[in-house]
Amino acid sequence: MGMTQFIPFSRDQAFLLPPDAKDWLPADDVAHFVVAAVDRVPLGAFAVRPIPGGRAQYHPRLMLAILIYSYANGIFSSRRIERATHRDIGVRYVAANLHPDHDTIAAFEAAFLQVLLLARETGLLRLGTVSIDGTKLDANASKIRSVRYDRAKALQEKLTADIAALTAQAEAADTEAQPDPQALPAEIARREALRAKLDAACARLEEQARADAEAARPEYEARKAAYDAKKGRRGRPPKPPEDDPPPTRQSNLTDPDSALMRRSDAHEYRQAYNAQAVVCAEGSQLILATNLTACPSDAPSFAATILGMEHGIGLPTTALADTRFASGEAVAALKARKIEPLVAIGRTQPHRPYNFRPSPEPKIPRRITEPWRLTMLEKLDTEDAKALYARRKQTVEPVFGIIKAALGFTRFHLRGIAKVTSEWTSIALAYNCRRLHRLRQA
Repeated sequence: MGMTQFIPFSRDQAFLLPPDAKDWLPADDVAHFVVAAVDRVPLGAFAVRPIPGGRAQYHPRLMLAILIYSYANGIFSSRRIERATHRDIGVRYVAANLHPDHDTIAAFEAAFLQVLLLARETGLLRLGTVSIDGTKLDANASKIRSVRYDRAKALQEKLTADIAALTAQAEAADTEAQPDPQALPAEIARREALRAKLDAACARLEEQARADAEAARPEYEARKAAYDAKKGRRGRPPKPPEDDPPPTRQSNLTDPDSALMRRSDAHEYRQAYNAQAVVCAEGSQLILATNLTACPSDAPSFAATILGMEHGIGLPTTALADTRFASGEAVAALKARKIEPLVAIGRTQPHRPYNFRPSPEPKIPRRITEPWRLTMLEKLDTEDAKALYARRKQTVEPVFGIIKAALGFTRFHLRGIAKVTSEWTSIALAYNCRRLHRLRQA
């Protein structure tokens, strides 16, 4: 090896940990910011459930700090977080050298607001123009576990017949010698469990169909009254809303709250949720509000998401959104609250001159007649509106890229819309901690 010098090492060398775990962390590590931010959260914001027997439990601030710091570093699984309290120096410091089990849960809503208030106090957040967008994130369920209503009804009948046949076979076998007396009961139990899931799926679809029909009934009654008032040739009467679900409507047996959706016509269908975020377009690029729906369309929740900020950081002055949020009702609701919406109006998508795929048939441009759309087009044609709207793409879309690529969050780990909503809020909180920590260093 010649005269090459190597630093001597020995894995058997004993050493002492520093008296303060912070000495092993860089001074600019995000762990210090997370701990300081969580200390601001009032204890009253946590719903602490007493443990039977009066045993001591982990402090909610400790648990919240562990979860935020772990999420900010791409550790999402509860078991991986528990393992990181032993292996990761940052997590070990935030956990105060304790090792909570993976079943402990903390709330995030209060901490989300406290981080935004801290950003405003330090002058890093100015509430004015915001951008809103949504992204489809995979649910913790497979799309092959989705079943159509008509198929579920057919499977119910088949399972009922199979269970009856197996039950009769089991009763007949009681008088005979059986090599495995538990085989038939296990087969019956599996089929009964599947039938119970199909029963629940059909009940959900039927309840949803009845709710949709009830919501559509006032509009039907108005159209029916207008049709009856006509004279002469009146055309076809309006069709009443159906109380039964369409045969093609589907429900997922693993996570019933999720839905089949896709990003665009060029993408495949996924079992997913629509995760939305409102991002500051004044320079901080912080997430100011979140929303999560099982509806592929963004427009129905546009106004509710923006107006919901009133109970958090406050209402903005301008909201930027792409064409998927185009809704006359939402635009009117925002204007009524003195919020100026700038929403792109959809037009025929231009295709690349050297497209790798065969060019589709050219579409006839959609004729725009709605007054609010014409007004929006006229407004977006001004230089000031163009400059303002240009902020949308460069503020909100990079946020989703950072969450998916830098944090590594590409699918939900929990099931059910309530739990998934909390998970999405926690991811936004972890992103905000990373972002605010970097802004304070700039």
